[in-house]
Amino acid sequence: MHRHRNPMIVTLLGLRGNGRASVYTEPMWGLSMMLVLPYASVYMLALGVHDTQIGLLATISMLSQVVFGLLSGVITDKLGRRVTTAVFDIIAWVIPCLVWALAQNFWWFLIASIINGAWQVTQNSWDCLLVEDVDRAEIPKVYSLVKVAAEFSALFAPIAALLVANLGLELAVRILYLNAFVIMALKVWLLYHYTTETATGRIRMQETRGVSIWKLLSEYRGVLGLIVRSKGTIFSLCVAAIVGAVTLVNGTFWQIVINKELGVPDALLPFFPMIRSLLSVLFFFTLIPKLTHARHLKSPTLIGFGVYLGGQLLLVGIPAPDGGAAVVSTYALLAVCLLLDAFGAGILFMLAESLVALHVDRHERSRVMAIQRTAVMLVTAPFGWISGWLSSMDRDWPFLLTSALLTLGLVVAGRFWVTTHEEHAPA
Repeated sequence: MHRHRNPMIVTLLGLRGNGRASVYTEPMWGLSMMLVLPYASVYMLALGVHDTQIGLLATISMLSQVVFGLLSGVITDKLGRRVTTAVFDIIAWVIPCLVWALAQNFWWFLIASIINGAWQVTQNSWDCLLVEDVDRAEIPKVYSLVKVAAEFSALFAPIAALLVANLGLELAVRILYLNAFVIMALKVWLLYHYTTETATGRIRMQETRGVSIWKLLSEYRGVLGLIVRSKGTIFSLCVAAIVGAVTLVNGTFWQIVINKELGVPDALLPFFPMIRSLLSVLFFFTLIPKLTHARHLKSPTLIGFGVYLGGQLLLVGIPAPDGGAAVVSTYALLAVCLLLDAFGAGILFMLAESLVALHVDRHERSRVMAIQRTAVMLVTAPFGWISGWLSSMDRDWPFLLTSALLTLGLVVAGRFWVTTHEEHAPA
């Protein structure tokens, strides 16, 4: 009986300790932030924030993440994985949710954006808490479970749609943010209660005791040299930066363009991310593993850029509906956009992360990854402001920008491909 069980289910049921607490509390995202994210940009418009300001907020949020991202490794080592995750989850999610729920104008969103950037610290500490005590062979499966939990959490979207349809956008979103405030606080408590400090965490706390944060940060200088001297690392950072910039623009303006230009009503907005997430899960279990199982990742990367580019150009090409039949064709074309986006974004997200990880210096992984993440965020940050400025003139223009970026991605991957250590090794 046992032999035919799905390996993912075996991993899920076999998890113990920190891995179990981390994976089992992850679906709480779906009942909190995932309900409200599809409305974030449209909610700002409803409160009188302009396109340019929305773009500026995306950029400021990124810059805040850069600062916290740089400090994340040092904080995680000094406070320990468990305490860091609890403290910074409260700072990064619980407090901003309250600010968003009560927001009146641009300044409220600005304060929340700056505080919310602290999630880069828990990104680091939570990762360590999740995998440091898990058997190495199980790590890819554990990450797949986390990704699937995040994608499935989009299934709760109809709850948000019902609230918006009945209460109107502004009041519904305020309630959803208050709900997120309560559920995130509960998630922080559960995770803290059911975890223990990892073995590596205890060693790092010992090693960094009495060492100043500035001293620890100054040690990054040597790590920078490692990055600059590696052609492969620079190449993988270019790919990651292009994917990051496109993701930032889409995350900020996709919902606005379908709502304001293509006439998709408020209540239907959360169904689009939901469908995209489900398609993404489908591709992760079917097509993507088939394309990426080979040693050489160049062709799947080119396919990813090409398909994603198709989705962005199609979005710009959809005419605004003017009658019954036109509405049907608008939704049909949007469905094709979702299909292309789910595949393109899904495969590129995975490949960008994998390329960075494959090119990284193995002995300095945590610090190199911290600097790489920071570099990518610094490069992508201005695109929030630029796309906001473009959107204030024409709501389609941000997607012409993403199309140009994806074309650049095709050129970079096609012309300057650097093989990874894994590809050099004899098959």
